[in-house]
Amino acid sequence: MKKILTALSAALLAAAAFAQAALPSVDGEVRKIDTETNKITLKHGDIQNLDMTGMTMVFRVKDPALLAKVKAGDKVRFTADKVDGALTVLSIDPAN
Repeated sequence: MKKILTALSAALLAAAAFAQAALPSVDGEVRKIDTETNKITLKHGDIQNLDMTGMTMVFRVKDPALLAKVKAGDKVRFTADKVDGALTVLSIDPAN
């Protein structure tokens, strides 16, 4: 039973990693960070997986620690998807 649970856990982790890796990386610019509500305002290009054209909008962040990686005015690369019905940034890094 322990081997089955270990194999199942590994498969679920691999599937989650693949799902996030499959999301397209999007160019954007941080306009505002709200650490109290764990939200970020981004001016972004097209987000293909969400069928969304470029615009400026507010996103939730999956992990509040992501907000510490960037500041207003930074050019960034990020991934986003719908999580529990809300548009959510899953990863973000300053662009080089």
